[in-house]
This record gives sequence, structure tokens and C-alpha cells, in this order.
Amino acid sequence: MGAAGSKLEKALGEQFPEGERYFGLENFGNTCYCNSVLQTLYFCVPFREQLLEYYSNNKKAVDAEENLLTCLADLFTQISSQKKKTGVIAPKRFVQRLKKQNELFRSYMHQDAHEFLNFLLNELVDILEKEAQSAKDDQETLPSEKAANGPTNTQVYASPKEPLVTWVHKSFQGILTNETRCLRCETVTARDETFFDLSLDIEQNSSITSCLKNFSSTETLNAEDKFFCDKCCSLQEAQKRMKIKRPPHILVIHLKRFKYIEQLGRYKKLSYRVVFPLELKLSDTVEDSDREYSLFAVVVHVGSGPNHGHYISLVKSHNHWLFFDDENVEMIDESAVQTFFGSAQEYSSNTDHGYILFYESLGQSNIN
Repeated sequence: MGAAGSKLEKALGEQFPEGERYFGLENFGNTCYCNSVLQTLYFCVPFREQLLEYYSNNKKAVDAEENLLTCLADLFTQISSQKKKTGVIAPKRFVQRLKKQNELFRSYMHQDAHEFLNFLLNELVDILEKEAQSAKDDQETLPSEKAANGPTNTQVYASPKEPLVTWVHKSFQGILTNETRCLRCETVTARDETFFDLSLDIEQNSSITSCLKNFSSTETLNAEDKFFCDKCCSLQEAQKRMKIKRPPHILVIHLKRFKYIEQLGRYKKLSYRVVFPLELKLSDTVEDSDREYSLFAVVVHVGSGPNHGHYISLVKSHNHWLFFDDENVEMIDESAVQTFFGSAQEYSSNTDHGYILFYESLGQSNIN
């Protein structure tokens, strides 16, 4: 990292806690999409602490069995246990496992950071659920003397299976409610669904607040889009609305910057200027309207199109902002975050645009 590295080390020594580490990640040809997301997850402190705890509690399993969870736990432990505060680490084991696990990430084509984040979080949940189920099965194995007496009635009247809530859920999962109101009988039908991130449509010269309002705006279902009302037993005009029923601890917002243009027959990147505030208050979109969030990370897409370009990340750590570009790590001023809002003009030389935003709920740091 040269002179920049020594300058950063000096700044880190003066302004950051002794135990914190700031390491760049080596790029293996096209893995910036992976590196940028891994940095944001590393500086998602509740998630990192849970992953490091998982590593310390399952060290033998981590060494013996290789999956994305054990590889990620190993990588985060490597970073956090480095003697130096800065440097570069090669996430080779994790990337190899990722490519082995999912053929989508095997090619040297440009990959999508949001697709990778989604795949990773869901894969971690799957692994944790399987481990929990396996541990539960081991506990419920009947002793040999009871087994000799034949099956008992307890299995016949087993209660319905409760969904397991892992520490990944506790960090990232929220609940959406899809409400549909029949305009004839006024009956409201509500359906809940879980989410790890919100994908928002964007418009030119807008803000996250306005995008969230549009996300939760009321839509009228009529003509051929009428709603089948169970109470009326017929198709009726209705109003539909999506609300956040339970906001997550970590709110991940994905800006839909890549739009399919039928006339062009391909996807185009929308370089729209979308303001994302450092402090975000959820209102209109959520029942718990007092919930406030603080921005702590941004994955930025650099480039003019969806099939090529580069990813970098901005991360807030101990009230300071840092810029991660694969192997390079630099400190930046908070005001520099604004340069990634997007372009007010359709054609601009600025191609560095905020793509995935990470907000942490204020005053709710404990997710255990």
C-alpha cells in the first residue's frame, strides 16, 4: 500500500480502537463484486461478532468441513486476528468455495453484487438451519432401552414445526405486509412475507425517502387486474399496499439501477441522482414510525452499463468513513459520500453510483 498505507496506519493508530483491522482484499480477476460486499459485511458489527463467535465455538468443524459459512468465518477470523492494523488478505478459500457452490460465479464475466449478497445470506441461513436441525435430531434420539419398547405417542401429536430464527435472520430479516382492501365490502386481506433487503425503483433527482414512499404507495386494482375477494366470492375492485410490518435491525436497500429497455433489447444502467441520507427515519412505510437508522456502508457500482464495470465500497467505522477498492484502503471525509448519489444529468462523466445501502437501527445494537 506504500505511502498511502503508512499514512492510513498513522491515522488508524490515532483515531481507531486498537483491536480494529482494515484490510484490503485481493481481486482474482473479476471478484470486486465479492470484495465490496464482504467489506460491508465485515463492518456490520453485530453480524461480524456472531460470525467470529461461531468460529470460536465450532473451530473443529470449521477446520474439518468446508462450506460458505466456515470459509467466511475463517476469513473474518483471519482479518480480525492480524497483528498489523492494515494490509491485504487474499480471500482465496472463500472465492474458490463460492465458485464451486454456484456456477453463476465461475465465469470471468462481470457479476452483480446484489445477486451475490442475496445468495450468500440465503446460503448461510440454509447451513445454520441444517446444523440446528441436526443438533436437534441428535438430542431427540431415543435411548436404546426406550426404543426397544416401540414407538411412543409423542411423535404422533408433535406440534407444528416453528421456523428457526438464526443470527442472520436477527441481523437482516424484516417482515413486509401486503394489504389488499376490497372496495365493495371493505374487507382487508393481509399477507406477510419476510425480506433480507428492499429493492426500490428509482427516479431522477429523488431520495431514499421518496423511493420508500413510492414502494408503499396505494395501487388500485381494476379492469382485468381485479382482486378475487373471498368474502364477496367474486372479482372486485380493490386497493393494494405494501408496508413494512417489522423493520430489520440492519436495513439493506438495493437501488434498481439496471432496467430492461424493450426498445434496446437489453439492460441499461440508470445513473439517476438518488440522495441517501446519513440518518434515515422510516415513516409512512412502517407501522413502527419512530424507527431511525444510520448509514454505515455503501456498495458502489462504477461504470456505464450492467455487464461491465467495477464495485467499490464505503464503510463507516468508529465515526470515520473509509474507501475500499479491492486491495486499496483509504480514509475519506464524510462529505465525499455525497459524490456517490448519482448524476443529475443523463450523460455525465461521473459513473460512480450508490447501489446497495446498509443502515443500522439506532439504539438496538443487541441482536442476541
